[in-house]
Amino acid sequence: MSTEFKIADKLIGRDHPPFVIAEMSGNHNQSLARALEIVEAAAKSGAHALKIQTYTPDTMTLDLDEREFHISDPDSLWAGTSLYKLYGEAYTPWEWHKPIFDRARELGIIAFSTPFDDTAVDFLESLDVPCYKIASFENTDLPLIRRVAATGKPLIISTGMASVAELDETVRAAREAGCKDLILLKCTSTYPATPKNTNLMTIPHLRELFGCEVGLSDHTMGIGVSVASVALGATVIEKHFTLNRADGGVDSTFSMEPAEMAQLVLETERAWQALGQVSYGPTEKEQKSIVFRRSLYVVKDLKAGDALTTENVRAIRPGFGLPTKYLEQVLGKTLKQDVRRGTALGWELI
Repeated sequence: MSTEFKIADKLIGRDHPPFVIAEMSGNHNQSLARALEIVEAAAKSGAHALKIQTYTPDTMTLDLDEREFHISDPDSLWAGTSLYKLYGEAYTPWEWHKPIFDRARELGIIAFSTPFDDTAVDFLESLDVPCYKIASFENTDLPLIRRVAATGKPLIISTGMASVAELDETVRAAREAGCKDLILLKCTSTYPATPKNTNLMTIPHLRELFGCEVGLSDHTMGIGVSVASVALGATVIEKHFTLNRADGGVDSTFSMEPAEMAQLVLETERAWQALGQVSYGPTEKEQKSIVFRRSLYVVKDLKAGDALTTENVRAIRPGFGLPTKYLEQVLGKTLKQDVRRGTALGWELI
């Protein structure tokens, strides 16, 4: 059964090139000019969509810098700050959304967002976004998922950390609330993620379990993991995107630069093209190459009545003679006529 559908004017499904999303996140570094530059760079790179996030620090957490509200994990990119301060640095001001979306439309790139509460959904509806994304950390927030699904627009959900049981609840909630067009993205919620911790084999399993489109939200470095995911059926690829990692920012460490994004778009489409179908025998383009197979040739000048031996018959290129599988059958047979060196051996000569 086909699960393909459209986001804006772009078809999503296995019969179409992978849908590549450039995630701006907080890489605007609190500059609208930089945000618009990121939109332009994403469009120029060939990405099909540009995604932002819609929240405020107050819709995410409390303004406290103590206990669990302080990021103390030494391995975290954001160690030493509070959740509230991190979200204050990373959030995209709501008054920026319209200029960002307008610029994207002018450049022919699809723009949408990840809402984190009902107020964000209401705001994004006022801007008529074509689809929604649910982040991994919200994939168990069933009231939010129901609210987004009720818009009837395509819904993309990252699956980071979620068990099969949790995903079942999530998908059921989305479907029951009106979501018809669903994409689940395999995701490893570490920043950055490693290829060893990515488990791409989950992608076809997700498709089988939930009967929907599947893809990858990729936090690894480089493009190899994303390209590999296409071979396993990923139809959507999401990657964090920045102008230049050296500029810094909350997500810059694991974000792609424009030249890398252009390469990602190119190579994931090549991977998709290469999948093709189960095929044996020469393709149309290979027909001309068949002549370069080996075949049986007379390799010495011979007279009528001479016997064929391993000294005067060999398997060589090109392929105009008898197939090499007949070598043992022709050895010892005699020729009906004189044959020059370099003659393709055929049954009519024997």
